Amino acid sequence: MTVKKGQELELQVTGLAFGGRGLARVDGLTVFVDQTAPGDRVLARVVRSKKSYAEARLIRVLAPSALRVQPPCAYSGICGGCKWQFLDYSEQLRYKRKHVREALEHIGLLQGVTVHPTLPSPLVFGYRNKMEFTCADRRWLMPSEIDQPGIDPNFALGLHVPGTFHKVLDTAACLLQPDMGNRLLAEVRRFLRNSPEPVYGLRTHEGFWRFVVLRHSVDRDEWMVNIVTAAEKRPAVEPLARQLMAAYPKVVSVVNNITARKAGVAVGEHEILLGGAPVIRDRIAAFEYEISANSFFQTNTRGAAQLYAVVKRYARLTGAETVIDLYCGTGTIAISLSGAARQVVGLEIVAGAVADAERNCRLNGVDNCRFVVGDIREALATVAERPAVIVIDPPRVGMHADVLQQVLARAPQRIVYVSCNPATLARDIGVLKDAYAVREIQPVDMFPHTFHIEAVARLEKI
Repeated sequence: MTVKKGQELELQVTGLAFGGRGLARVDGLTVFVDQTAPGDRVLARVVRSKKSYAEARLIRVLAPSALRVQPPCAYSGICGGCKWQFLDYSEQLRYKRKHVREALEHIGLLQGVTVHPTLPSPLVFGYRNKMEFTCADRRWLMPSEIDQPGIDPNFALGLHVPGTFHKVLDTAACLLQPDMGNRLLAEVRRFLRNSPEPVYGLRTHEGFWRFVVLRHSVDRDEWMVNIVTAAEKRPAVEPLARQLMAAYPKVVSVVNNITARKAGVAVGEHEILLGGAPVIRDRIAAFEYEISANSFFQTNTRGAAQLYAVVKRYARLTGAETVIDLYCGTGTIAISLSGAARQVVGLEIVAGAVADAERNCRLNGVDNCRFVVGDIREALATVAERPAVIVIDPPRVGMHADVLQQVLARAPQRIVYVSCNPATLARDIGVLKDAYAVREIQPVDMFPHTFHIEAVARLEKI
């Protein structure tokens, strides 16, 4: 059967592909359909047709799967924040485990590896400690809003439609953040609507208000509000800071990041403290961390505690070992292992992250961690210590081939690989498998209602 773009097909969804899309087949041709679950019978329109596969957009569900649940969010299926709200959470966990196992088998060519059931997130909603909302001078209307009177099409403060830079929903509330975050978002929205300064045009690159970033300390239940603007205008932003801190005592920091860059990144070229402290503090397990507006911190604080507990368990430290922590970021894993190791050496290319790591060591009285700034390919060669354990937590693209070879040359007794991408995890483990046995892998769900999954692998030298 020839499948053509624009064609409508009645499909039976039989699986979920990595990336979150439903999987159906038409005469042997694979068809991917977003927003569908295994067991759904759907009507879908083909939007892309290739020789080996096709992509289709859901028109309507003809017969729902037993795995479906009613999404509590009004933006489900339209917003890019999360795509799996319609899928029962226990099934989300099952498919995330399945995706890790399938990546190992098909990409790493590893059979029979123990992949444990996915550890669920302690919170399924309200788990994010950081949310970034975009200002736009064009509002992308929901289907239910198209014919509503009184809708202002020239203002939006919210989240993007998936895969777009210019389609922004006016998001009244996001269920992934705590309720206080939604109250703060509403307060900022009211202020921006009444401001004489215009919101930013994502196509014209004109305007003032650009982003609103909310950060939450789970441990202290305190908030930072970061207002990102296109220029420095204190008289425009200072009243907002005073208003937020007067109305909400839990707001302990309001900052203004300023950027003239056209790139849609909510990081300023410089920052002004408008009220309160320049940082907030949060805790993962026994350790406290200072978080500035632009510093990296795991977005699921409670989930991070679970993740780091698995890393520590898999490292099997006795207190006598030297640990090398590759791609150490702001040092959260290094610090979490510090009490169980003789010393930890962290390597990271971003100088600002290393400065945060060193500051967090001082904050926690940790004196057996040191950090090296530089490209891992070059920096690892400068580390004289012989590690018993190497912890690897790379970006989504995985490890550079040169780094993999250096790890093999170092020949640690154990490797603990922390990955946010099953495909690159499997690829890299496939390179290591002749020298290291993969003893077990623990998926940890840090991002409910998305297809993303963290996985921790324990490798032992053969």
